[in-house]
Amino acid sequence: MHAFIMANMDAFECIATKLDVREFSSQNISAEIKSKILEAARLTGSGLNTQHWRFIVVEEKKNLKKLAEDSTTGGWVSGANFAVIVLTNPRHKFHMIDAGRVVQDMQLAAWNYGVASCLFTGIQDEKLRSDFGIPKDLTPTIIVGFGFSAKQISGKRKNRLPPDELVYYEKYGNPKGA
Repeated sequence: MHAFIMANMDAFECIATKLDVREFSSQNISAEIKSKILEAARLTGSGLNTQHWRFIVVEEKKNLKKLAEDSTTGGWVSGANFAVIVLTNPRHKFHMIDAGRVVQDMQLAAWNYGVASCLFTGIQDEKLRSDFGIPKDLTPTIIVGFGFSAKQISGKRKNRLPPDELVYYEKYGNPKGA
């Protein structure tokens, strides 16, 4: 039986403070933290418990550079400590939801240990498939880069709409207490 390891933050604090970061320091992420990030992916729920996703971990600088070149929106990933290409099976109608779930869990697990991340979906499909040996039956759905932030994260509040502009009760447009 595995011992429970106390986390640095509770789940809500991770959600409330996590920011997307595209500039990373050269500090390496330990194998233990990488393992926890990947374990968070493995433990994430999936539609009908299909566990259809597969993950390509990209750690070598030359391959991170190739990953950046194969993207249309993620050139910044070349500076990450490592990246994960999330592959999903498009025969499942819920494959994109599952990709979002697994990436969110990886990002929150990483943030718990002070590791920042960001994701992108813009890719040159055939180039990426060729460079990383991706089979035709799987879709490269999301790519997420991880690393320690190059800049000090201030802890300031996120710029988010207030709940009364986002949340309705019983019917769209109904404010709380209506």
